[in-house]
Amino acid sequence: MTGVGIILSILAFSLLIVSHEFGHFIVAKKCGVYVEEFSIGFGPSLISWKGEETRYSIKLIPFGGSCAMLGEDESMADERAFTSKNVFQRMAILFAGPLFNFILAFILSIIVIGAMGVDEPVLSEVMEGYPAQEAGMQAGDRITKLNDENIHVYRDVSLYIALHQGENLDVVYERDGQKYETVIVPKYSEEYQSYMMGIVVNGTRTRLGVLGTLKYSAFEVGYWIRYTFTSLKMLIRGRVGLQDMSGPVGMVSSMTDMVKESSQDGLFYIFINLANICILLSANLGVMNLLPIPALDGGRLLFCLIELVRGKPVDQEKEAAVHTVGILLLFALMFVIMFKDIWQIFG
Repeated sequence: MTGVGIILSILAFSLLIVSHEFGHFIVAKKCGVYVEEFSIGFGPSLISWKGEETRYSIKLIPFGGSCAMLGEDESMADERAFTSKNVFQRMAILFAGPLFNFILAFILSIIVIGAMGVDEPVLSEVMEGYPAQEAGMQAGDRITKLNDENIHVYRDVSLYIALHQGENLDVVYERDGQKYETVIVPKYSEEYQSYMMGIVVNGTRTRLGVLGTLKYSAFEVGYWIRYTFTSLKMLIRGRVGLQDMSGPVGMVSSMTDMVKESSQDGLFYIFINLANICILLSANLGVMNLLPIPALDGGRLLFCLIELVRGKPVDQEKEAAVHTVGILLLFALMFVIMFKDIWQIFG
């Protein structure tokens, strides 16, 4: 099953890249930009064919991809060059990649939630001797807010508590259609090594109708976007480090392990679990590419915003130099993370 798991994992990972690059590709075409090559992977081409004007390629290294546009990194007089388009068209092309990642995450969420339902924030029990019980909360209560942050699924609760360890919680919950509010001071558990309210959710997922599925699919994508930003904050504050980061090799390894563990439950659960991971990774890829980092879509969008403010574009050679430095640093980081992932797998 390991070989099948690796293949499925690479296909799932490739889906994220194809979605991102297809976003650039389709909007570039709509804006009249000449797309020279649309490729999946890096390195030498394994399969390559010429379309009406664009070359399509599948390359040796299955991590990454590209949508190579005419005049992407240099000013050209050709009206079909990327740099010849107005700033709003260029911004639309750049933003389309991350947008399509969010769209993919939303579509996968519809599939997963439609098939499995949602983990509603409804308590199955409260733990004896913990603050939730002392505050009068009961099984069947639905948590709707924690410190003015809306709660839609139970993972919102667990993520919020994990990130606000030891803080007082202003909890709003519903019982029999009535709204209640209480303040809970989480209690530290030596057994679980964390601060806890003392609530239990049995993990049962509730299936929804069409509108409910669409609504909660949007919440699902929003959850993983918040999760990504939260992880970045933790990285900046030093609460997580390089050892907690993972690159393509580590991701494929984790997916392969998941496929192996899910194989005993059948193909359906392999698909659902892979889809769940892809929701997280696709939302993560969308957010990361919007960060104002040179060479990424967000870095290029930043230069477009500067152009809007200045009323004229930044010198193309200077911008290209910044992006070149950025991509070299990103490749260096990816190499370090890849080496760490390989060491963990085989070390």
